[in-house]
Amino acid sequence: MASLVRFDTDDPALIDDPYRAYARLRAAGPVARGGPGQWVFSHYAEVSALLRDERLGSEFPQAVHRLKLGDGPACDFFTRILIDRDPPGHTRLRQAMSRSFTPSAVRDLRDRVAGIVDDLIGRALDRGGFDLVGDLALPLPVTVVCSLLGVPADDLELVRPRMVDLATGFGELTLTQEQRVAADGAVEWLRAYIGEHLDHRRRHPTSDQLSLMLEAESAGVSRADLVDNAIFLFFAGFETTTSLVVNGTMALLDHPDQLARLRAEPEMATHAVEELLRFDPPVQMSMRLVHAPLVVDGVTIRAGRVAVLLIGSANRDERQFPDPDRLDIGRRPNPHLAFGGGHHYCLGAPLARIEGALVLDRLVRRCRSLELAGPPVRRPHASIRSYRSVPVTVTAA
Repeated sequence: MASLVRFDTDDPALIDDPYRAYARLRAAGPVARGGPGQWVFSHYAEVSALLRDERLGSEFPQAVHRLKLGDGPACDFFTRILIDRDPPGHTRLRQAMSRSFTPSAVRDLRDRVAGIVDDLIGRALDRGGFDLVGDLALPLPVTVVCSLLGVPADDLELVRPRMVDLATGFGELTLTQEQRVAADGAVEWLRAYIGEHLDHRRRHPTSDQLSLMLEAESAGVSRADLVDNAIFLFFAGFETTTSLVVNGTMALLDHPDQLARLRAEPEMATHAVEELLRFDPPVQMSMRLVHAPLVVDGVTIRAGRVAVLLIGSANRDERQFPDPDRLDIGRRPNPHLAFGGGHHYCLGAPLARIEGALVLDRLVRRCRSLELAGPPVRRPHASIRSYRSVPVTVTAA
């Protein structure tokens, strides 16, 4: 074990381009040392297996969240949500939230999503330029999730800034006191807001996601868990989809041959989404708590340690993907791990795929040109790979 390399998951150099570091790590072997109590896994085979290994869990002690968030409502929120729970609590919550995210249910949303995409891109074409993040990639999933939950469209501008404050609490490496206060305030406001809507649905049920979630109360899901996980649907519904749209569009701008290929064959948008998710996934790594000892490549990982599963590295593993650093929107097969695996496979994956494909389809069909209008600004986080702003110019086809 003394010969194992060490990998710093918080290295600021990972923000701009983590993939060279991942390649060096894979060359050294599938297991590396991380921070205190951390073991880092970089090969596709190990990451894929460990995402599904029931000896690992996602439910960390509250003290772990308290280190970054403090001891306020935001800390409590992040211990209640689906992504940070293990069975049986995770199972009950997932069942409560899954009915609106089946492939058939999401297909029924396609026309509604297409209308939102067309409206946003139409506004951008009218202006001749826009911010890819603030004017398209962020408002699209926020609007879609509001529609899914039955939140009034008129409330969108009230909800969105609170979600941004909450996303900051999750996504940034460290938080200032001001950001902690904003995250706590966002949780308090959203709990009151969603709680009021849930109470209204209890009296006047409809077919939206909030009404469906209320049915889980009979299965032992508490009101507090229902409220926080309805909020989590907002958060999860826009955080990663925003990154998918931005990262994917940036990858195409960086690879004009693939953008030209998509323009010539816009029907490839569905396959392009899968390759863009592989090439530059929104979620770069997933943390798991080891509950029982396991041996990987001759290294024993004891219970209580943290396994860092490098999804971004696994998606570029040359053992699994031929020529992995080449963007190929027609790549098949493409068993990427961008949506995770096992119990925590992304609930919203079908919806994210449709949103991503519709954005790509409309961009290449409706825009004759799409070019950077200034330097992109990245979000400073090694785990969630995305941008704060991407100014672009655009002309109509």
